[in-house]
Amino acid sequence: MQRVDHEKRALRAVRKRADFGPDLDIGSYEHETKELDKVRALNDLPGDIAGASTDVGIETDESCRSGTFFQINHSVVLSTVYQDGLEIMSITEALQKYDWLSGYRWQAMKEDADKFTAEAELHQHQGYFIRALPGSKVELPLQACLFMDQDSLIQNVHNIIIAEEGSELHIITGCAAAASVNRGLHIGISEFYIKKNAKMTFTMIHKWADNMAVRPRSAAIIDESGLFLSNYVCIKPVRTLQMYPTVYCTGKNSTARFNAVLVAHEGSDMDVGSRVYLRKEGSRAEVITRAISEGGNIFARGHLIGEVPDIKAHLECRGLILSEKGSIHAIPELEGKVSNVDMSHEAAVGKIAEEEIQYLMARGLSEEEATSAIVRGFLDIEVKGLPSQLQAEMKKALHPKELKDRVL
Repeated sequence: MQRVDHEKRALRAVRKRADFGPDLDIGSYEHETKELDKVRALNDLPGDIAGASTDVGIETDESCRSGTFFQINHSVVLSTVYQDGLEIMSITEALQKYDWLSGYRWQAMKEDADKFTAEAELHQHQGYFIRALPGSKVELPLQACLFMDQDSLIQNVHNIIIAEEGSELHIITGCAAAASVNRGLHIGISEFYIKKNAKMTFTMIHKWADNMAVRPRSAAIIDESGLFLSNYVCIKPVRTLQMYPTVYCTGKNSTARFNAVLVAHEGSDMDVGSRVYLRKEGSRAEVITRAISEGGNIFARGHLIGEVPDIKAHLECRGLILSEKGSIHAIPELEGKVSNVDMSHEAAVGKIAEEEIQYLMARGLSEEEATSAIVRGFLDIEVKGLPSQLQAEMKKALHPKELKDRVL
Protein backbone atom coordinates (compact mmCIF):
# COMPACT_ATOMS: atom_id res chain seq x y z
CA MET A 1 0.00 0.00 0.00
CA GLN A 2 2.81 2.41 0.84
CA ARG A 3 4.45 1.78 -2.52
CA VAL A 4 1.17 2.62 -4.28
CA ASP A 5 0.83 5.87 -2.33
CA HIS A 6 4.35 6.95 -3.30
CA GLU A 7 3.66 6.14 -6.93
CA LYS A 8 0.39 8.04 -6.97
CA ARG A 9 1.98 11.13 -5.49
CA ALA A 10 4.83 10.93 -7.97
CA LEU A 11 2.45 10.61 -10.91
CA ARG A 12 0.78 13.85 -9.90
CA ALA A 13 4.17 15.63 -10.04
CA VAL A 14 5.61 14.39 -13.36
CA ARG A 15 5.18 17.84 -14.95
CA LYS A 16 5.97 19.88 -11.86
CA ARG A 17 8.87 22.22 -12.55
CA ALA A 18 11.58 22.68 -9.96
CA ASP A 19 11.52 25.94 -8.02
CA PHE A 20 14.98 26.87 -9.30
CA GLY A 21 17.20 26.14 -12.29
CA PRO A 22 16.28 25.70 -15.97
CA ASP A 23 13.60 23.23 -16.94
CA LEU A 24 14.65 20.00 -18.67
CA ASP A 25 12.95 17.61 -21.05
CA ILE A 26 13.37 14.32 -19.17
CA GLY A 27 11.96 12.43 -22.16
CA SER A 28 14.98 13.35 -24.28
CA TYR A 29 17.19 10.96 -22.28
CA GLU A 30 17.40 7.19 -22.63
CA HIS A 31 16.41 4.65 -19.97
CA GLU A 32 17.66 1.54 -21.74
CA THR A 33 21.11 0.21 -20.86
CA LYS A 34 22.66 -3.22 -20.55
CA GLU A 35 23.17 -4.98 -17.23
CA LEU A 36 26.84 -5.08 -16.26
CA ASP A 37 28.68 -7.88 -14.49
CA LYS A 38 29.90 -7.47 -10.93
CA VAL A 39 33.59 -7.15 -10.10
CA ARG A 40 35.49 -8.44 -7.08
CA ALA A 41 37.52 -5.27 -6.50
CA LEU A 42 38.00 -1.81 -7.94
CA ASN A 43 41.22 -2.95 -9.61
CA ASP A 44 39.08 -5.17 -11.83
CA LEU A 45 37.33 -2.16 -13.37
CA PRO A 46 38.42 -0.97 -16.85
CA GLY A 47 41.34 1.45 -16.61
CA ASP A 48 39.43 4.46 -17.92
CA ILE A 49 36.65 4.03 -15.35
CA ALA A 50 39.07 3.46 -12.50
CA GLY A 51 41.08 6.52 -13.54
CA ALA A 52 38.05 8.80 -13.79
CA SER A 53 36.73 7.64 -10.42
CA THR A 54 40.08 8.36 -8.78
CA ASP A 55 39.60 12.00 -9.75
CA VAL A 56 36.52 12.15 -7.51
CA GLY A 57 38.15 10.61 -4.45
CA ILE A 58 37.57 6.89 -5.10
CA GLU A 59 40.70 4.95 -4.14
CA THR A 60 41.50 1.64 -5.83
CA ASP A 61 43.60 0.84 -2.75
CA GLU A 62 40.66 -0.26 -0.63
CA SER A 63 42.82 -0.78 2.47
CA CYS A 64 42.33 2.94 3.22
CA ARG A 65 38.53 2.62 3.11
CA SER A 66 35.98 0.96 5.38
CA GLY A 67 33.80 -0.11 2.46
CA THR A 68 33.07 0.44 -1.22
CA PHE A 69 29.97 0.86 -3.35
CA PHE A 70 30.28 1.30 -7.12
CA GLN A 71 27.47 1.72 -9.61
CA ILE A 72 27.91 2.12 -13.38
CA ASN A 73 24.83 3.40 -15.22
CA HIS A 74 22.02 1.25 -13.72
CA SER A 75 24.18 -1.65 -12.48
CA VAL A 76 25.69 -2.09 -9.03
CA VAL A 77 29.01 -3.72 -9.87
CA LEU A 78 30.61 -3.71 -6.41
CA SER A 79 29.31 -3.52 -2.85
CA THR A 80 31.60 -4.61 -0.04
CA VAL A 81 32.42 -3.71 3.55
CA TYR A 82 35.66 -4.18 5.49
CA GLN A 83 34.68 -3.13 9.01
CA ASP A 84 32.31 -4.45 11.64
CA GLY A 85 29.39 -2.24 12.57
CA LEU A 86 28.86 -1.02 9.02
CA GLU A 87 26.40 -2.05 6.32
CA ILE A 88 26.47 -1.13 2.64
CA MET A 89 24.40 -2.58 -0.20
CA SER A 90 22.15 -1.58 -3.06
CA ILE A 91 18.91 0.07 -2.01
CA THR A 92 16.97 -2.70 -3.77
CA GLU A 93 18.73 -5.38 -1.73
CA ALA A 94 18.26 -3.39 1.49
CA LEU A 95 14.52 -2.91 0.98
CA GLN A 96 14.17 -6.65 0.42
CA LYS A 97 16.24 -7.44 3.51
CA TYR A 98 14.68 -4.97 5.95
CA ASP A 99 10.92 -4.43 6.13
CA TRP A 100 11.44 -1.41 8.39
CA LEU A 101 13.48 0.46 5.80
CA SER A 102 10.39 1.42 3.80
CA GLY A 103 9.49 3.62 6.76
CA TYR A 104 12.54 5.80 6.00
CA ARG A 105 12.03 6.00 2.26
CA TRP A 106 10.63 9.38 1.20
CA GLN A 107 10.40 10.65 4.77
CA ALA A 108 13.11 13.34 4.63
CA MET A 109 12.49 14.04 0.92
CA LYS A 110 9.13 13.95 -0.84
CA GLU A 111 8.52 12.14 -4.10
CA ASP A 112 6.25 14.90 -5.36
CA ALA A 113 8.67 17.79 -4.69
CA ASP A 114 9.20 18.24 -8.45
CA LYS A 115 9.41 16.34 -11.73
CA PHE A 116 12.88 15.03 -10.83
CA THR A 117 11.88 13.41 -7.53
CA ALA A 118 8.84 12.01 -9.32
CA GLU A 119 11.07 10.56 -12.06
CA ALA A 120 13.30 8.92 -9.46
CA GLU A 121 10.31 7.27 -7.80
CA LEU A 122 8.70 6.06 -11.01
CA HIS A 123 11.92 4.86 -12.70
CA GLN A 124 14.47 4.07 -10.02
CA HIS A 125 17.89 2.82 -11.11
CA GLN A 126 19.31 1.45 -7.86
CA GLY A 127 21.34 3.63 -5.45
CA TYR A 128 22.88 2.68 -2.11
CA PHE A 129 21.96 1.95 1.48
CA ILE A 130 24.59 2.77 4.10
CA ARG A 131 24.15 2.23 7.83
CA ALA A 132 26.44 2.60 10.83
CA LEU A 133 25.14 0.37 13.62
CA PRO A 134 24.51 1.80 17.12
CA GLY A 135 27.72 2.82 18.87
CA SER A 136 30.02 1.89 15.99
CA LYS A 137 32.90 4.21 15.13
CA VAL A 138 33.81 3.97 11.44
CA GLU A 139 37.14 5.80 11.39
CA LEU A 140 38.18 5.10 7.80
CA PRO A 141 35.95 6.75 5.21
CA LEU A 142 33.53 4.64 3.25
CA GLN A 143 33.52 5.34 -0.50
CA ALA A 144 30.65 5.30 -2.98
CA CYS A 145 30.76 6.09 -6.69
CA LEU A 146 27.92 6.71 -9.15
CA PHE A 147 29.37 6.52 -12.65
CA MET A 148 27.98 6.97 -16.15
CA ASP A 149 29.63 5.75 -19.36
CA GLN A 150 26.69 5.73 -21.80
CA ASP A 151 25.85 8.83 -23.79
CA SER A 152 22.37 10.44 -23.40
CA LEU A 153 21.46 8.12 -20.52
CA ILE A 154 19.36 9.05 -17.51
CA GLN A 155 20.48 7.70 -14.13
CA ASN A 156 17.92 7.85 -11.29
CA VAL A 157 19.25 6.70 -7.92
CA HIS A 158 17.81 6.74 -4.42
CA ASN A 159 20.21 6.59 -1.47
CA ILE A 160 19.39 6.16 2.21
CA ILE A 161 22.12 6.72 4.80
CA ILE A 162 21.59 6.11 8.53
CA ALA A 163 23.94 6.82 11.42
CA GLU A 164 22.39 5.02 14.36
CA GLU A 165 22.56 6.29 17.93
CA GLY A 166 26.08 7.01 19.15
CA SER A 167 27.73 6.02 15.85
CA GLU A 168 30.28 7.84 13.73
CA LEU A 169 30.27 7.57 9.95
CA HIS A 170 32.45 9.22 7.30
CA ILE A 171 31.55 8.95 3.62
CA ILE A 172 33.24 10.18 0.47
CA THR A 173 31.09 9.87 -2.62
CA GLY A 174 32.20 10.61 -6.15
CA CYS A 175 29.98 11.13 -9.19
CA ALA A 176 31.59 11.10 -12.63
CA ALA A 177 31.15 10.43 -16.32
CA ALA A 178 33.44 8.73 -18.80
CA ALA A 179 35.29 10.81 -21.39
CA SER A 180 33.06 9.30 -24.08
CA VAL A 181 29.92 10.80 -22.51
CA ASN A 182 28.77 14.07 -24.08
CA ARG A 183 25.37 14.52 -22.44
CA GLY A 184 23.21 12.81 -19.86
CA LEU A 185 20.96 13.39 -16.84
CA HIS A 186 21.77 12.33 -13.29
CA ILE A 187 19.04 12.48 -10.63
CA GLY A 188 20.26 11.55 -7.17
CA ILE A 189 17.87 11.29 -4.21
CA SER A 190 19.71 11.09 -0.88
CA GLU A 191 18.04 10.84 2.53
CA PHE A 192 20.19 11.13 5.66
CA TYR A 193 19.14 10.14 9.18
CA ILE A 194 21.46 11.11 12.03
CA LYS A 195 20.31 9.65 15.33
CA LYS A 196 20.97 10.78 18.90
CA ASN A 197 24.67 11.52 19.60
CA ALA A 198 25.65 10.33 16.11
CA LYS A 199 28.08 12.03 13.75
CA MET A 200 28.06 11.85 9.96
CA THR A 201 30.34 13.55 7.46
CA PHE A 202 29.42 13.36 3.79
CA THR A 203 31.88 14.64 1.20
CA MET A 204 30.60 14.70 -2.38
CA ILE A 205 32.84 15.40 -5.39
CA HIS A 206 31.38 15.83 -8.88
CA LYS A 207 33.21 15.48 -12.19
CA TRP A 208 30.68 15.32 -14.99
CA ALA A 209 30.74 16.14 -18.71
CA ASP A 210 30.35 19.42 -20.60
CA ASN A 211 26.70 18.77 -21.49
CA MET A 212 25.58 16.88 -18.38
CA ALA A 213 22.47 17.92 -16.48
CA VAL A 214 22.61 17.11 -12.75
CA ARG A 215 19.71 17.25 -10.30
CA PRO A 216 20.62 16.03 -6.79
CA ARG A 217 17.76 16.08 -4.29
CA SER A 218 18.71 15.52 -0.66
CA ALA A 219 17.51 16.09 2.89
CA ALA A 220 18.67 15.16 6.40
CA ILE A 221 16.98 14.77 9.77
CA ILE A 222 19.19 15.23 12.85
CA ASP A 223 18.22 13.99 16.30
CA GLU A 224 19.43 15.21 19.69
CA SER A 225 23.16 16.12 19.84
CA GLY A 226 23.66 14.76 16.33
CA LEU A 227 26.07 16.28 13.82
CA PHE A 228 25.77 16.36 10.03
CA LEU A 229 28.71 17.79 8.11
CA SER A 230 28.22 18.08 4.34
CA ASN A 231 30.98 19.02 1.88
CA TYR A 232 30.37 19.55 -1.82
CA VAL A 233 32.98 20.11 -4.55
CA CYS A 234 32.22 20.77 -8.21
CA ILE A 235 35.07 22.43 -10.12
CA LYS A 236 34.85 20.57 -13.45
CA PRO A 237 32.60 21.52 -16.40
CA VAL A 238 28.90 20.70 -16.23
CA ARG A 239 26.08 22.12 -18.35
CA THR A 240 23.45 22.60 -15.65
CA LEU A 241 23.48 21.81 -11.94
CA GLN A 242 20.64 22.54 -9.54
CA MET A 243 20.43 21.40 -5.91
CA TYR A 244 19.07 22.74 -2.64
CA PRO A 245 19.80 20.23 0.16
CA THR A 246 17.69 20.72 3.28
CA VAL A 247 18.38 19.78 6.89
CA TYR A 248 15.88 19.51 9.73
CA CYS A 249 17.45 19.97 13.17
CA THR A 250 14.74 18.17 15.12
CA GLY A 251 16.75 17.31 18.25
CA LYS A 252 18.15 19.49 21.01
CA ASN A 253 21.75 20.62 20.39
CA SER A 254 21.75 19.19 16.87
CA THR A 255 24.23 20.69 14.40
CA ALA A 256 24.38 21.04 10.62
CA ARG A 257 27.31 22.40 8.62
CA PHE A 258 27.51 22.86 4.85
CA ASN A 259 30.64 23.68 2.85
CA ALA A 260 30.47 24.10 -0.92
CA VAL A 261 33.17 24.87 -3.50
CA LEU A 262 31.88 25.73 -6.98
CA VAL A 263 33.61 26.62 -10.23
CA ALA A 264 31.36 27.51 -13.19
CA HIS A 265 33.12 27.21 -16.54
CA GLU A 266 31.90 29.01 -19.66
CA GLY A 267 28.51 27.62 -20.66
CA SER A 268 27.73 26.28 -17.18
CA ASP A 269 24.68 27.19 -15.12
CA MET A 270 24.83 26.33 -11.41
CA ASP A 271 22.04 26.96 -8.94
CA VAL A 272 23.21 25.62 -5.59
CA GLY A 273 21.96 26.32 -2.10
CA SER A 274 21.54 24.91 1.39
CA ARG A 275 18.58 25.27 3.75
CA VAL A 276 18.46 24.47 7.48
CA TYR A 277 15.41 24.42 9.74
CA LEU A 278 16.44 24.89 13.38
CA ARG A 279 13.55 23.42 15.34
CA LYS A 280 14.97 22.58 18.77
CA GLU A 281 16.75 24.72 21.33
CA GLY A 282 20.52 24.60 21.18
CA SER A 283 20.58 23.66 17.51
CA ARG A 284 23.32 25.18 15.34
CA ALA A 285 23.91 25.68 11.62
CA GLU A 286 26.67 27.00 9.39
CA VAL A 287 26.58 27.35 5.60
CA ILE A 288 29.78 28.40 3.79
CA THR A 289 30.13 28.73 0.00
CA ARG A 290 33.11 29.58 -2.19
CA ALA A 291 32.12 30.28 -5.81
CA ILE A 292 34.26 31.08 -8.85
CA SER A 293 32.90 32.06 -12.26
CA GLU A 294 35.18 31.14 -15.17
CA GLY A 295 32.56 32.34 -17.62
CA GLY A 296 29.56 30.45 -16.22
CA ASN A 297 26.63 31.60 -14.12
CA ILE A 298 26.20 30.77 -10.43
CA PHE A 299 23.25 31.29 -8.11
CA ALA A 300 24.50 30.68 -4.56
CA ARG A 301 21.55 30.40 -2.20
CA GLY A 302 21.28 29.93 1.53
CA HIS A 303 18.25 29.85 3.81
CA LEU A 304 18.33 29.56 7.60
CA ILE A 305 15.07 29.26 9.50
CA GLY A 306 15.12 29.76 13.27
CA GLU A 307 11.85 28.41 14.68
CA VAL A 308 12.69 28.27 18.40
CA PRO A 309 14.72 30.35 20.89
CA ASP A 310 18.37 29.65 21.70
CA ILE A 311 19.53 28.71 18.24
CA LYS A 312 22.61 30.00 16.42
CA ALA A 313 23.23 30.05 12.66
CA HIS A 314 25.59 31.71 10.19
CA LEU A 315 25.57 31.97 6.42
CA GLU A 316 28.57 33.02 4.33
CA CYS A 317 29.11 33.27 0.56
CA ARG A 318 32.17 34.59 -1.23
CA GLY A 319 32.35 34.81 -5.00
CA LEU A 320 35.23 35.47 -7.38
CA ILE A 321 34.64 36.44 -11.02
CA LEU A 322 37.46 35.59 -13.44
CA SER A 323 35.69 36.29 -16.73
CA GLU A 324 33.48 39.05 -18.07
CA LYS A 325 31.17 36.39 -19.51
CA GLY A 326 30.20 34.98 -16.11
CA SER A 327 28.08 36.06 -13.17
CA ILE A 328 27.56 35.21 -9.51
CA HIS A 329 24.29 35.92 -7.73
CA ALA A 330 24.44 35.44 -3.95
CA ILE A 331 21.04 35.10 -2.27
CA PRO A 332 21.27 34.79 1.54
CA GLU A 333 18.06 34.45 3.56
CA LEU A 334 17.60 34.59 7.33
CA GLU A 335 14.19 33.81 8.75
CA GLY A 336 13.69 34.22 12.47
CA LYS A 337 10.27 33.22 13.76
CA VAL A 338 10.77 33.87 17.49
CA SER A 339 12.83 36.15 19.69
CA ASN A 340 16.18 35.11 21.16
CA VAL A 341 17.69 33.71 17.97
CA ASP A 342 21.26 34.46 16.88
CA MET A 343 21.47 34.44 13.07
CA SER A 344 23.90 36.23 10.76
CA HIS A 345 25.07 36.30 7.16
CA GLU A 346 27.74 37.84 4.98
CA ALA A 347 28.23 37.83 1.23
CA ALA A 348 30.88 39.28 -1.07
CA VAL A 349 31.33 39.01 -4.84
CA GLY A 350 34.16 40.60 -6.82
CA LYS A 351 37.27 40.07 -8.91
CA ILE A 352 40.91 39.60 -8.01
CA ALA A 353 42.32 42.93 -6.92
CA GLU A 354 45.09 44.24 -9.17
CA GLU A 355 47.17 45.23 -6.14
CA GLU A 356 47.19 41.61 -4.96
CA ILE A 357 48.57 40.51 -8.32
CA GLN A 358 51.20 43.24 -8.28
CA TYR A 359 52.21 42.40 -4.71
CA LEU A 360 52.95 38.77 -5.58
CA MET A 361 54.62 39.65 -8.88
CA ALA A 362 56.94 42.00 -6.98
CA ARG A 363 58.08 38.94 -5.03
CA GLY A 364 59.10 37.02 -8.12
CA LEU A 365 55.89 35.30 -9.31
CA SER A 366 54.63 35.57 -12.87
CA GLU A 367 51.15 36.97 -13.40
CA GLU A 368 49.83 33.46 -13.99
CA GLU A 369 51.50 32.10 -10.86
CA ALA A 370 50.23 35.03 -8.80
CA THR A 371 46.66 34.51 -10.02
CA SER A 372 46.85 30.78 -9.32
CA ALA A 373 48.14 31.41 -5.79
CA ILE A 374 45.27 33.80 -5.05
CA VAL A 375 42.68 31.37 -6.39
CA ARG A 376 44.27 28.54 -4.39
CA GLY A 377 43.98 30.56 -1.20
CA PHE A 378 40.39 31.52 -2.02
CA LEU A 379 39.38 27.88 -2.39
CA ASP A 380 41.22 26.70 0.71
CA ILE A 381 38.52 25.85 3.26
CA GLU A 382 39.51 24.32 6.58
CA VAL A 383 36.46 22.30 7.49
CA LYS A 384 35.69 22.01 11.19
CA GLY A 385 35.28 18.47 12.46
CA LEU A 386 36.49 16.76 9.30
CA PRO A 387 38.86 13.83 9.88
CA SER A 388 42.38 14.45 8.61
CA GLN A 389 42.08 11.85 5.85
CA LEU A 390 38.92 13.44 4.47
CA GLN A 391 40.49 16.89 4.79
CA ALA A 392 43.31 15.60 2.60
CA GLU A 393 40.74 14.28 0.10
CA MET A 394 39.13 17.72 -0.06
CA LYS A 395 42.45 19.41 -0.77
CA LYS A 396 43.34 16.83 -3.39
CA ALA A 397 40.01 17.37 -5.15
CA LEU A 398 40.70 21.07 -5.58
CA HIS A 399 43.11 21.74 -8.47
CA PRO A 400 43.14 25.51 -8.91
CA LYS A 401 46.08 25.24 -11.32
CA GLU A 402 43.64 23.73 -13.79
CA LEU A 403 41.65 26.96 -13.83
CA LYS A 404 42.27 29.23 -16.80
CA ASP A 405 43.77 31.92 -14.54
CA ARG A 406 42.11 34.79 -16.33
CA VAL A 407 41.88 38.20 -14.69
CA LEU A 408 39.41 40.93 -15.55
